[in-house]
Amino acid sequence: MLVGGHAVAAGDEPVQAWPERLQGHGGPVRSVALDTDDKRALTTSFDYSVILWRFETGEGEVVHRMIGHEAAANDAAFAGEQRAVSVGDDGSVILWNLSDGAVLDRVDTGDDKMLAVSVSADGQFAATASWDRTARIFALEGDRLSERAVLDGHRGNVNAVAFSQDGGRVFTASYDGAIRVFERESGEMLREVYSHGWGVNVMRLLPGETHLAFGATDGAVAVIDIAQGAVFKQLASHERPVLSLALSRDGSRLASGGGDGRIRVYDTGEWGLLEEFENPYGPVWGLALPSGGAVALYAGLDDHVNTWQVAPREPFEPVESQFPRRFQVSAEDDLGRRQFARKCSVCHTLTPDGGNRAGPTLYGVFGRRVGTLPGYPYSDALKRLDFLWDEQTISDLFDHGPDVVTPGSKMPIQRLRSDEERDALVAYLKRATAPEGSGADSQGEQKQ
Repeated sequence: MLVGGHAVAAGDEPVQAWPERLQGHGGPVRSVALDTDDKRALTTSFDYSVILWRFETGEGEVVHRMIGHEAAANDAAFAGEQRAVSVGDDGSVILWNLSDGAVLDRVDTGDDKMLAVSVSADGQFAATASWDRTARIFALEGDRLSERAVLDGHRGNVNAVAFSQDGGRVFTASYDGAIRVFERESGEMLREVYSHGWGVNVMRLLPGETHLAFGATDGAVAVIDIAQGAVFKQLASHERPVLSLALSRDGSRLASGGGDGRIRVYDTGEWGLLEEFENPYGPVWGLALPSGGAVALYAGLDDHVNTWQVAPREPFEPVESQFPRRFQVSAEDDLGRRQFARKCSVCHTLTPDGGNRAGPTLYGVFGRRVGTLPGYPYSDALKRLDFLWDEQTISDLFDHGPDVVTPGSKMPIQRLRSDEERDALVAYLKRATAPEGSGADSQGEQKQ
């Protein structure tokens, strides 16, 4: 969807025009990645989807909205022209066919979240980072994923992975504060490159492979001399954890994004700070820098990706974010509406339009048989159930949990132990989801 586009000039030569926003997800966006010529992008979201975008004449066009994960999709990477790999909270790794958006193969690694994925320069291997304290190596063999090695030894979640240029080594970064390097073929740990002390969230291997940059939970951003295992350059710290790092394809720019909403862009030659931007409305979970670093694409709590014009800076830079967001409510709101906003609104709408959210719309849910809304891709487990949604079954869902009431479904565990809060939520849902003309008071909803 084109919300507005502009061309960024490099000297007197016009370069690629970028949309101001990539709009298409139905939940907060977790990551954004560009292909080798900056003509396409992949984004992942809490709405469980991966979207392939194409940039033409300043527009951001949705090519495919790809559905395959059963929980939030956390990261994705291109694997050549026609394939991509993604990982999610469901512990799955998915190989995609970009020509039609179909799933080529899927590997479920268990119940632990997969946080990040990296693909080797030749597109033949993928490395994944997991909460089970391991990284895994997969060979991309045509339309199949073949697990080749498990890289273990970290004492905390593995948060980031990166291949050497030749694909022979894999770097890992962990919540235990350690950055390590492994041999890809055997899975053998070669050595610990550096220990920060605080958890390392993100990492980028720099051109020449003599240095790497990392961002940590204490807000630190630093460049490491790999051979010496020591800090080469300490960059400006964030006030909250560093959540994203982006390196332009030509290697000339590095950007860091934090939980404080700040983005900083550096020249990797002299490591000078070039520009700084602050989004006052939330964290920066995902970042991408096209070659030259004239713009930055960033993602966070919004259902879209924003474009920041880094150079030349705009004289006025409004932040195109709605605040408060639908899941950010005040104590003054109706108790039932507060519970819906906190527990349900990321995944569900209350209107006939599902809004590309992870779950089906709740419009008209009372009296509907479970797993029967036309057009929604329910899990097989949910489609096999046979009961109606009513005050009692919805109350049971939040009392006992979906693992008990709808076992095998994609629904995340959301429980309300308080009878008062649960009753208020059910009463609010009955009002707010009532079809127009049904006689129920829908309050006009302020429907999300």
